[in-house]
Formats: sequence, structure tokens, C-alpha cells
Amino acid sequence: MGAIFNVFPLILIPVLIYNIWAFGATAANSDASDVRSHLGDPWMRVPMASGVEWTVAFGEVLILLALLLLFIELLKSTSTGTAAIFNHALSMLVFIICLVEFLLHPAFASSVFFVILVTALLDVLAGVVVTIISARRDVEFAGQH
Repeated sequence: MGAIFNVFPLILIPVLIYNIWAFGATAANSDASDVRSHLGDPWMRVPMASGVEWTVAFGEVLILLALLLLFIELLKSTSTGTAAIFNHALSMLVFIICLVEFLLHPAFASSVFFVILVTALLDVLAGVVVTIISARRDVEFAGQH
């Protein structure tokens, strides 16, 4: 189970949620602009001590989820095993799929999905850089014995 967790790119979770939501909504309603506008609809309302109401939209929750999962992905990228290499390859695939969807499907041309796309890119770039630096330090320590 731990090996699957190390290989599975967690950024895929908000991407899948957005895909299910966007393709499901466009199947029911052919207008993609309605799908994009629903990202800003209030999803949760929280009363604040100041007396105002904090409104959280569905798109903002997806962005927060993507950022939290990016943090976990950065922690996972410190390993240098074969699972990390597969994770980076799958993360690259997730990024490519996101880029294609963003460019070609009208329901994905939103700021929310763009931020998810950027987190997927950061997952790929930061993961590879952190893994290379970790591997370099492992080699240096091994050579100093």
C-alpha cells in the first residue's frame, strides 16, 4: 500500500474532481460558460467574529486541495528510489493531460483549472529538482566513507 502511495501523483485528485465535475456538467448542459461560472458559486458560508460572512466557492476549495496535495508531493519527492521516478513520470503525464484540457476544452478554460495546471507543473519541476539534489547528496555522502 505504501508503494502505491509513493507512485500515485496526488495532484491527480483535484484534476479528477474537476474532470468529473466539468464533463458531467457539460454532458447535462452543453454550455461550457455555465460550467465555468459555477466555480464561483458559494459552496460554504462561515460566519466570522467581525459579523460578516466568509463565502467559500467550489473553485477555491479545489485550489486549496491542490495546494495541500502539492505540499505532500514535495515531501514525497525527497526519496530517490524507483517509486519516485515513476511518480515523476506520472506527474508529467498528469501535467500534459491538464495542459491539453486547458487548451482544447472550453469547460477547462478557467482560472481555477489554470491554478491546478500550475500546481501540476510545480509538482513536476520541484519533484525532479528535489530528487536530483537528494540523489546528489546521497552520492556525496556515500563517497566520503
